[in-house]
Amino acid sequence: MFKAIRNNYQHTVYACFIGYVVQAIVNNFAPLLFVTLGAQYGISMNQISVIISVNFGVQLAVDLLSPLFIDRIGYKASAVLAHLFSAAGLLLFAFLPGLLADPFAGLLTAVMVYAIGGGLLEVLISPIVEACPTERKEAAMSLLHSFYCWGHAGVVALSTLFFALAGVEHWQIMACLWALVPVLNLIYFCLVPVPFLEASGEESRGSGLLKNGLFWLMVLLMLCAGACEQAVSQWASTFAEKGLGVTKTVGDLTGPLSFALLMGTGRVLYAKCSDRVEITRYMTASGILCLIAYLLISFSPVPALGLIGCGLCGFSVGVLWPGTFSLAAKKIKGGTTMFAWFALAGDLGCMSGPGLVGWAAGRAGDNLQTGILAAVVFPVLLLIGLAIARRTGKGEKMSQV
Repeated sequence: MFKAIRNNYQHTVYACFIGYVVQAIVNNFAPLLFVTLGAQYGISMNQISVIISVNFGVQLAVDLLSPLFIDRIGYKASAVLAHLFSAAGLLLFAFLPGLLADPFAGLLTAVMVYAIGGGLLEVLISPIVEACPTERKEAAMSLLHSFYCWGHAGVVALSTLFFALAGVEHWQIMACLWALVPVLNLIYFCLVPVPFLEASGEESRGSGLLKNGLFWLMVLLMLCAGACEQAVSQWASTFAEKGLGVTKTVGDLTGPLSFALLMGTGRVLYAKCSDRVEITRYMTASGILCLIAYLLISFSPVPALGLIGCGLCGFSVGVLWPGTFSLAAKKIKGGTTMFAWFALAGDLGCMSGPGLVGWAAGRAGDNLQTGILAAVVFPVLLLIGLAIARRTGKGEKMSQV
């Protein structure tokens, strides 16, 4: 059986799918506990904003540094390290705050450890799948990224079920259970074949990428994609509990769970029709829907409409991240370095979006609707970038005629 796994790239793809589930755990378990952590450890909303920013900030730093060592030690060793850091960070998250005099310092330490794993996964998983001998890369990439959504949904649903049955005060046990996922996938990655994505042309060097105007446009799209997604995702549970006045169970099920399920649905839908719909048109329609969802969340006087806005936002952002990857991969052969820079830009957006929401909400008396309204700048920038990308694409087609 092990020999069959070692020679089968389909198992590599499966391991990558689970890798994105691991990243979903890393990014989305803690936000379910923001209100609980605030009550248990006396942590303010501004400090919660710091936790979010540190998570994505560390991932951003890993994105920046990873090209220096990933190509040297290889994709497989890097993937094993990613899962090791993810598991260790989740275990520290469960126990370290209670062992230190300053629980906030313990939380930050744990977040920094699992963020290293999350950053490595973001850099590695997409190029590994891109390097696997499969067809319809756009569909494969969108399907791959949908597993982040299913992981997100699983984190919300199973954690909410656990909290309802055992009590949210036992959240440390759930953190330990989630740590088993990266441990098991670490073993899986040790068994599967892991191909390497070769770069070509001038873009194979970092300096070549930096001179490419299209590359910088893709960087802008990645930043906006990350910000559009996480500005709502990271605050959905807190928004539902505090901003809309619903219970934690209802808030988690109708806020972050609906967001994750609809985001995954959006990615699977694009995977089904990717060969029939031009990607920039699809992303533009998604960006407009994202803008509408932000405005609905920000101005809705009725809690139910605000929760519908969260779900619409999840559906709208589904294609933005994998779509940008696919759009760039068709036009730029930048290898690991390019994917690392895109992950860097995406994580910068993941840090900036919720960070801006938290800052603006704090300035408005902890009003998250005002905070989310401030983040509307990201879907607007995304639409501007896509308009430029479509115009560039037309210019390329005209020059080829």
